[in-house]
Amino acid sequence: QLEESGGGLVQAGGSLELSCRVSGLPFRSYAMTWFRQAPGKEREFVATINPDHYNSDPSYSDSVKGRFILARDDAKNTASLQMNGLKVEDTAVYYCATRPGGASRRLRDYSYWGQGTQVTVSS
Repeated sequence: QLEESGGGLVQAGGSLELSCRVSGLPFRSYAMTWFRQAPGKEREFVATINPDHYNSDPSYSDSVKGRFILARDDAKNTASLQMNGLKVEDTAVYYCATRPGGASRRLRDYSYWGQGTQVTVSS
């Protein structure tokens, strides 16, 4: 199971940190990814991170690169998404997802999803 937390309402330019806790899966062997879905739009990729033993950096969409930071804590089975410099266009429901092995930016590659957490950025 995946459980997101940390969403809320923030003014443009502000920050929020989302967290996704995974249970019942071998977290260390799984990639962790965040997607988001704005009203009336398709769900889109935000950021992804490989299992630690891949020894690779997180990967980000162009729209959030340089503002968002994805990290994982294998001791806590948790992935966090630090969102800085938030913009109105970042408003969406944010979903975490996980899959065994390497990271992917494709929605169809993920079988395990959280319920989503709302992020609203006001102008």
